[in-house]
Amino acid sequence: MQQTSWADLYAWRPPQAGEPVIRQVYDQVREAIHAGALLPGGRLPSSRGLAEHLGVARASVVAAYDLLQAEGYIEGRRGSGAFVAGDLSGVLEVRRPAAEPEPAATPEPPPRVRELAELTLPAGAREPQLFTNGRTLMDARAQDAWSRATRKALRCLDPIHFGYTEPAGMAELRAVIADYLRAARGVVCEPDQVVLTAGAQHAADLAARILLEPGAPVWVEDPCYEPTWRALTAVGARLHPIPVDRAGLDVAAGVAIAPDARMAFITPSTQYPLGVTLSMARRLELIAWARAAGAWIVEDDYASEFRYSGPPLASLQGLDGGERVIYVGTFNKSLFPGLRLGYLVAPKPLAAAFATARGLVDRQPPTISQAIVLEFMQSGDFAAHVRRRRLAYRDQRDALVAALEGELADLLEVDVPDQGMHLMAFLQDGRSDVAVQAAAAQRGLVVRPISRLYHDAPPRSGLMLGFTGFPAQAMLPGVGRLARVLRETTC
Repeated sequence: MQQTSWADLYAWRPPQAGEPVIRQVYDQVREAIHAGALLPGGRLPSSRGLAEHLGVARASVVAAYDLLQAEGYIEGRRGSGAFVAGDLSGVLEVRRPAAEPEPAATPEPPPRVRELAELTLPAGAREPQLFTNGRTLMDARAQDAWSRATRKALRCLDPIHFGYTEPAGMAELRAVIADYLRAARGVVCEPDQVVLTAGAQHAADLAARILLEPGAPVWVEDPCYEPTWRALTAVGARLHPIPVDRAGLDVAAGVAIAPDARMAFITPSTQYPLGVTLSMARRLELIAWARAAGAWIVEDDYASEFRYSGPPLASLQGLDGGERVIYVGTFNKSLFPGLRLGYLVAPKPLAAAFATARGLVDRQPPTISQAIVLEFMQSGDFAAHVRRRRLAYRDQRDALVAALEGELADLLEVDVPDQGMHLMAFLQDGRSDVAVQAAAAQRGLVVRPISRLYHDAPPRSGLMLGFTGFPAQAMLPGVGRLARVLRETTC
């Protein structure tokens, strides 16, 4: 197979006086091959093109190529040109220095470097693995609409793509997002409060960097979304795990544990990982505490589009009027994770700071992606897609619940969520969810244990099973494999 070649961009050096040109061209190509800049199978510049680039006679380049071919470094292909030899094992030698140099002193990295290096994030997979959380689907209608929006964005590249734009994102898309949030989530906002991000995690990181000093006390749900815990740890926040019950975050417990907290990170619509919804009484209690304490609330509304029964509860931000709540949403769940596009709504006094901080970290979100999403939303295809996905995901959830209860009622307590993208299956016999995860992975299943997500609260043993990324017929055989894992795993 032909190797992608960067030979035309290689830093070829014009020949210098004092040594034959043929030898200098030969040495350059040979050195580039030894250094790995020119890879086996990669195309070399044409003799005419390299001669023009170096300002030498073509015959000199041809002679150098002939010598390299005779020694096995390159090969000619009739009608195609010259290529680095596919097999260089006979000509590449290991280069060693004449004398071993004294080892240089390795600088001692600061503690944060070591801490970050020791953290591990869940590895993604190119191919879907059953029950992976956070995967999405698009039906044919949505894919066709997305293709139309993409073609429209690319058909005539807008001048905006050839320069730098607002760090907060394109004004047109921010306006559409503001309209959408006011209608769908009761968010109180204007377009200049919307800042586009790479997703909910990016938004949470910005909030932590802007609003928290090192050592600042912060409420975090217990159990919680582990990347949020790690991001807050990385900025030096002092974390206080606050227990979660059937009504969501226990605000009274939070006040007792850390009344002086400067911020609360919360997933009120569908708590991660337990899937419970923060009750209206708790919502009002949380807002009252934030106002009295002068604290901020980061509302991660990551899966608010997918509620399967009853009307959605109002956003915290809407109840608060946008004073103390930073609202976070994402297209990575409503569309697909590979898009890497989300948003936050900052209180008006903070909007400029969030936009500036976003620009310092990443300058601006990709304008092509924004243009496609803008067309997809303005055409009405986004709203139609969400409506269809809500129905499809509900059916997928119900099919998974029925299969689990049919095969594993004696081993699992299935908690059916009203909203979200995964369900909780609690282990009833005290076995280790971590052990089950390891055994399930051997059968191609991704079941996340929740015991590791607890910090101070007594951990429960349970499995997170994602259902949004898999049609019902694909999940049913997986339930059978999970049943075999659970009946074979005794620890």
